[in-house]
Amino acid sequence: MTCWGSPVSANDRHQARPVALLARAGAARERLKEAVLAAGGRLVLEEDPNALQAASLQAASVELVLVALEPAVEDALERLEPVLQAPHLNLMFEEAELAARREGWDAQRWTRHLAAKLQGHDNVLPPGQEPEAPALPEQLEPGMPQRPAERHADAPLQFHLDEAEQHAGTVPNDGLYVAPAARADERPEVLSFEELLARAPVAPAPLPEPPPAATPTPAAVAPPPLPLPSGSSDAPAPARGGFQDWALLDDDAYEAPVASPSPAATPVALERLLPESLSLVELEPETRAAETGAVLLLAGIGGPDAVRRLLASLPAEFPLPVLVQMRLDGGRYANLVKQMARAATLPVALAAAGQPLAAGNVYILQEGVGVAGGEDALRFIDTTAPLLPALPAQRGAVVLLSGADTALVPDVLAFAERGGWIAGQSGEGCYDPEAANHLAAAGHPSGTPEHLAGELAQRSEQ
Repeated sequence: MTCWGSPVSANDRHQARPVALLARAGAARERLKEAVLAAGGRLVLEEDPNALQAASLQAASVELVLVALEPAVEDALERLEPVLQAPHLNLMFEEAELAARREGWDAQRWTRHLAAKLQGHDNVLPPGQEPEAPALPEQLEPGMPQRPAERHADAPLQFHLDEAEQHAGTVPNDGLYVAPAARADERPEVLSFEELLARAPVAPAPLPEPPPAATPTPAAVAPPPLPLPSGSSDAPAPARGGFQDWALLDDDAYEAPVASPSPAATPVALERLLPESLSLVELEPETRAAETGAVLLLAGIGGPDAVRRLLASLPAEFPLPVLVQMRLDGGRYANLVKQMARAATLPVALAAAGQPLAAGNVYILQEGVGVAGGEDALRFIDTTAPLLPALPAQRGAVVLLSGADTALVPDVLAFAERGGWIAGQSGEGCYDPEAANHLAAAGHPSGTPEHLAGELAQRSEQ
């Protein structure tokens, strides 16, 4: 048997959490059994689901049930479902084919995640990679601490001052101010208040007043003005060229309109005032593909349990379609539909090309099926093109769960830049949170599948 981790003592094994392993006999069952023991779990029940009775599982008093999924045990799991749904049980599902092939570094990594879930912590690093303990503060010493002035008590500052004065003339300036040349022995002149008064400029003497104007003689008196013709103004015309001629309007060319009585205003219909091309309500609606949106769940290894928990937490009146994209070896997507239908509150179906997306339904995406926007709604099509660029961002959301492909992270971030909402599963209880950790590092929300389901439900009501 391969050893994955440090050996567990008998005392530690007695205190470990009891685990039940439900798997058919074979390589997958042996690998999962070794992983449980290496992770510190106490295996109290190991049985083929087809031969296990519900009463035996209930009497085992286990806290965690590890199930190896394969088509041959689906009917048995449906029979044991009432016991498996007990609130005190934690369920872990693993593909039997993947568990049989897992070895080396991949097997050790899966064991560390299993140990973290069994022991209730989030440390999944290999031995020797634990975070270093914080450094202890410096040892305290008696006495007063050294002051800044004491640190520079012996510093020769005069040398630097002399050097700065020597190179002051070579420092470039902006050319706006030129200091006057001065001799080295010249000092600025300091004047007293009396000297400043003596040097003040003297005010100029006032100019003599002009002599009074002489009284005009009778001969110099201007003759009286001639009588004006009838109808003319009494005011004399101003002389041409004076400021009296300045005006903003030409008074001679402007005539005030004569007010004339108008007939009573008649009511005018509103339709006659509006142009025929305008309308108050006839606006072209946007396409339903942009208004509806969809939720995309991306998962991988360890993802069936996370998807099941999220779908089980969505409300029955969730208004958006939910797409689940998870690569499966062998293409057994029909089995995944049956598994999720037992836990989800929404209808679950297998996506098929040509089928429109209905609100409040869950669709399992198989390989070669994508999404395109039509005139009325989104529709599934046969394509191998990436799914995220075709998904509308308005009211749309993307959630990265356990085992999601890290190569899709750039497309997910680009979806957020287009206005979509993205989030990832937190590391606690997550088998492979690498892709979700990239979103958390970029500042996007993260949490358990149940918490993410609540966020999606709240956003769909806005």
